[in-house]
Amino acid sequence: MGRFKPLSTAPVPERAILVGVEVGRSEWSCEESLAELARLADTDGAEVVLTMTQRLDAPVPKTFIGKGKVEELVSAVHALHADVVIFDDELTPSQQANLERLVGEPVKIIDRTALILDIFGVHAKTHEGRLQVQLAQLQYVLPRLRGMWSHLVGEQTRGGIGSRFGQGESQLEVDRRLVRARISTLHRELERLERRRLVQSKARWDSGVYRVALVGYTNAGKSTLLNRLTGSDVYVRDELFATLDPTTRALDLEEGRKVTITDTVGFIQKLPTTLVESFKSTLAEVRAADLVLLVIDASDRHRELQISAVRSVLEEIGAGELRCVEVLNKVDLLDEGALREAVAAHPDAQLVSAASGTGIRGLLYRIAKEASQGSVSLTVLVPYEKGLLMKMVHERCQVMRERYVQEGLLATVRADARMASTLGPYVVEDEA
Repeated sequence: MGRFKPLSTAPVPERAILVGVEVGRSEWSCEESLAELARLADTDGAEVVLTMTQRLDAPVPKTFIGKGKVEELVSAVHALHADVVIFDDELTPSQQANLERLVGEPVKIIDRTALILDIFGVHAKTHEGRLQVQLAQLQYVLPRLRGMWSHLVGEQTRGGIGSRFGQGESQLEVDRRLVRARISTLHRELERLERRRLVQSKARWDSGVYRVALVGYTNAGKSTLLNRLTGSDVYVRDELFATLDPTTRALDLEEGRKVTITDTVGFIQKLPTTLVESFKSTLAEVRAADLVLLVIDASDRHRELQISAVRSVLEEIGAGELRCVEVLNKVDLLDEGALREAVAAHPDAQLVSAASGTGIRGLLYRIAKEASQGSVSLTVLVPYEKGLLMKMVHERCQVMRERYVQEGLLATVRADARMASTLGPYVVEDEA
């Protein structure tokens, strides 16, 4: 047996070179943005072997980076046996084609957008999530389709029998037409799913259950917080974009009111426009919320930039005006000085550690307080034949006291404006 060496079946990580260009002033420095790109590459299973940067007044139209830097990149690719070069900013189709020609096959040239789309493709689990990712990928690929079938075009120039009829469409045009057709099909399917989601959302609205949405930068700990609050077992892992598909769980507050909490896709700076567009139906869960919990990784030194990136996307999807409470997560990782600094910067935030449970009770109290905003006290007599309304009283209201009398349920409750309107016909004098 000693003569035979067992072969490893573990996948060999691709060797990646990262390239960033510093152009003018930006909230994120080139080094910070590339550090995040390295985490994205690691999430996608690549090993970063080199990081290159260049300062330019503007990207070079043909190759994004300057001629000397291209030569340096080509040398590095061959010296380090790199498999893929990842640019931190989106490349135009022509820039990508030119760089591929200069670097040479089989090395791949991709950008941040393509990398994020690849990660999304791996992590999308639901039917809708996979459709959304496929749509974004096809929208990205369409302008980048080029002469993979150029040998067929050459045949059109030959003479001979049948040449006067031509070759018809080139394969490239066929490919483009097929991709456009698939994009249209995906749009229709996603619109159908969005209509179904709107019906479900309207049902939740009609039921009056208070809706909370968790938003935040990717890897801020939203899924861990959802699990801690609701006792569920949503997939959690220390990697970027571990959660793509929205997950909704019910939560019973101590006062008796029921709320729903929805975990959503994590945001990131330079989030590709095609992704935001494709995931609008998913992000509609955020727009439909009564309260947004903006989950922040308090231990991350870039937290202020991350908050800015999240708020930017919220504005983009029409959720910028929603009631929002900041939740500083992972406070157990801060020393006393850093904790004081975080509290000073975010005096109204809830301080929690989803991992250890610190501050969760205070957060639940805050959610209950927000859910009770605008509530009024009233006493109602709900007839026994109104069983659904009785259920709504217990789920949607804070029941102060109740007793069953001959005519039905006599209860004094605190109810929001919608529920108070529903209960209007059953309001009675408070006998107490």
